Amino acid sequence: MKFPFAIALGIALATGGCASTSRVMLGQARAPVDPASVQIYSTPPAGSVEIAQLEASSAVGFGTQGQTDAAIARLKREAAALGANGVILMGVGAGRSPVGMSVGAGSFGRHSGGGLSMGIPTEQKRAAGVAIWVPPGAGK
Repeated sequence: MKFPFAIALGIALATGGCASTSRVMLGQARAPVDPASVQIYSTPPAGSVEIAQLEASSAVGFGTQGQTDAAIARLKREAAALGANGVILMGVGAGRSPVGMSVGAGSFGRHSGGGLSMGIPTEQKRAAGVAIWVPPGAGK
């Protein structure tokens, strides 16, 4: 494995994956809806019905607004898959990434090489909410 390839692979792994969602069902799921139709609420509208408690995280990155947007988009997709047309946003936060990156070298017998170690601080954005179904005309 060539050294520049190892660096590129490490960066790709550090910034690539680890996005996830989880859910705890609170009520009955409905037929899936289009994620674009899912609305974000700060308080539950009158007449809404809880479907599931959701948590989502972004991919590993450097704490950008895009990561926050990605975590919320994951909440909306998960809610839509459960038939929810709304999400009560409970909070958004950041956590340290479980992925780190370092590059090094070592020695074997009479052969040795120098080393370089560098830490890149990465984090994930996390969002939590409750998937709800809001009947037409409710909360107006």
